[in-house]
Amino acid sequence: MPHVEIAHLTYVLPDGRPLLNDVSFRIGEGVKAALVGPNGAGKTTLMRLISGDLQPVEGSVAHSGGLGVMRQFIGSIRDSRTVQDLLISVAPQRVREAAGRLHDAELAMMERDDEKTQMRYAQAITDYTDAGGYDIEVLWDTCTMAALGAPYDNVKYREVNTLSGGEQKRLVLEALLRGPDQTLLLDEPDNYLDVPGKLWLEQALRETPKTVVLVSHDRQLLANAADRIVTVESGNIWVHGGGFATYAEARKERNERLDELRRRWDEEHAKLKRLVVMLKQKATYNDGMAPAYHAAQTRLRRFEEAGPPEVAPKDQLISMRLRGGRTGKRAVICENLELTGLMKPFDLEVWYGERVAVLGSNGSGKSHFLRLIAGETIRHTGTAKLGARVVPGHFAQTHARPELHKRTPCEIVMTEHARLKNEAMKALARYELAGSIAEQRFETLSGGQQARLQILLLELSGATLLLLDEPTDNLDLASAEALQEGLDAFAGTVLAVTHDRWFAADFDRYLVFGADGRVYEAPEPVWDEARVTRQR
Repeated sequence: MPHVEIAHLTYVLPDGRPLLNDVSFRIGEGVKAALVGPNGAGKTTLMRLISGDLQPVEGSVAHSGGLGVMRQFIGSIRDSRTVQDLLISVAPQRVREAAGRLHDAELAMMERDDEKTQMRYAQAITDYTDAGGYDIEVLWDTCTMAALGAPYDNVKYREVNTLSGGEQKRLVLEALLRGPDQTLLLDEPDNYLDVPGKLWLEQALRETPKTVVLVSHDRQLLANAADRIVTVESGNIWVHGGGFATYAEARKERNERLDELRRRWDEEHAKLKRLVVMLKQKATYNDGMAPAYHAAQTRLRRFEEAGPPEVAPKDQLISMRLRGGRTGKRAVICENLELTGLMKPFDLEVWYGERVAVLGSNGSGKSHFLRLIAGETIRHTGTAKLGARVVPGHFAQTHARPELHKRTPCEIVMTEHARLKNEAMKALARYELAGSIAEQRFETLSGGQQARLQILLLELSGATLLLLDEPTDNLDLASAEALQEGLDAFAGTVLAVTHDRWFAADFDRYLVFGADGRVYEAPEPVWDEARVTRQR
């Protein structure tokens, strides 16, 4: 019976800060449970505790049915250089271990071909067979056909970094949903999926009999696929037994109830303290009041030892001040532009102040287009140039910022933008990245915290053209709303690749990268490009 059970779990961060405090919950057979909460509240950490990547200070974690895990940044999984490596990394443990021994034996055969090495290689092949390795490769063939449109043998040595973020996610999801593990942990599985991919995922989650725990910030996916909402905030966890449609009202009622319980506790606490003071005064001149005084002291002590009720979590207050600046009338000019092998030549003019959403299926070249505009070396023909006084600022889709690793947000802001420490901390505070978060290394931040830091760096850079590649994917609801408000006030031009149906609704223009290689504009967001093509 596949399930996940957490009992009295406590986890403290390496710097000594408590993150989760005595939390307990159970996800039963076949349940689709979504972890939600502010960025940095501990959702990914909780997933890592369940998977065994981290160990709690106290408490226990139990699961059954085999455990399949999709981590938040799958493209950065250590040693996952090829499609084969990536699929092995999400295979059952026996297959992973046998594949590792087979790989080592193959390397040994390349170095020397003696009898001992041959015997080791033969044994490794037998172990891989017994573990189900060759059987699962048949399954992987189905997965690569569904995700990449090619047989496994044709793509197994393809480098993972040549796949788009959506292709990587779809491939891993296919492998996990079709694989033997009956309990799945999916950390932001919808990130980088196009809308047809999200619709496929919603249906797959509804249909699978597996127990699934997922992290997602996509409200539509949560509404369509999750039947339990597990909230992680302020070090605590609470479970809403209904779906996402009733979650907001349930959270509001819970917080109001917690506020009322705390108000009553404070009133009773104050009342008991006044009683103790009064009885103490009377006991000084009336020995007969001493027993009542001691009894009141005992009552107050026990009341305080029991502690106050849980405090309702505070809402996030994020203020993004994306300023921009005046540029030439034409901000981006593309003439007969073709990204080699990805699209047909097209022309484009983007005017100062416009908000252009770049839409289309995964692998169609959207991210490459933004990287080219940002100044990276991307193979192309034709021209793509910026207008006068246009300063591009690029938000990277997969947060691939190796230059920020091993540095704290405070150090990054001070170094990159010549800010004094108090100025840096004030800027970080507006993005809820101050305090202890400001002293964490970039790679230890949550996906949403990394995203907010990237947006802050864009703000401080003085960029007048924002090139945003899936900016809302790792942002919680409050952060995404703050970004939208920041873009509304931004005096510049915005090009954003997005599969976020809510985020795209406020844009002025929609540039669609079609499945047939055409690039065209549409008056409204286009999520099913094939349907629009047939109409045309």
